[in-house]
Amino acid sequence: MIKLRLKRFGKKREASFRLVACNSTSRRDGRPLQELGFYNPRTKETRLDTEALRSRLSQGAQPTDAVRTLLEKGGLLEKKVRPAEVVGKLKQEAARKEESKKTKEAKEASD
Repeated sequence: MIKLRLKRFGKKREASFRLVACNSTSRRDGRPLQELGFYNPRTKETRLDTEALRSRLSQGAQPTDAVRTLLEKGGLLEKKVRPAEVVGKLKQEAARKEESKKTKEAKEASD
């Protein structure tokens, strides 16, 4: 299976990434099938080869989570709510309600 993933390059502690298409069993920094873009997390610079990415996606290439977010920001994929995000938001909302109940009870007890 072909994966769209980030390939790390650059200096120590100053990493930049290339967006590449590679076999799912190959190493992270191994030889890619094709280079499709560039991402610099320090400057938030992103360059994408949209035609090549569309062709790879139409062939069935699977993007990793990090690449999926970059493609969503670039407008190549439509934003999809993942199940983990829904569960996390529900847990955060429940924790906020619990915390607000505790603060109300503490205020009432102090009055």
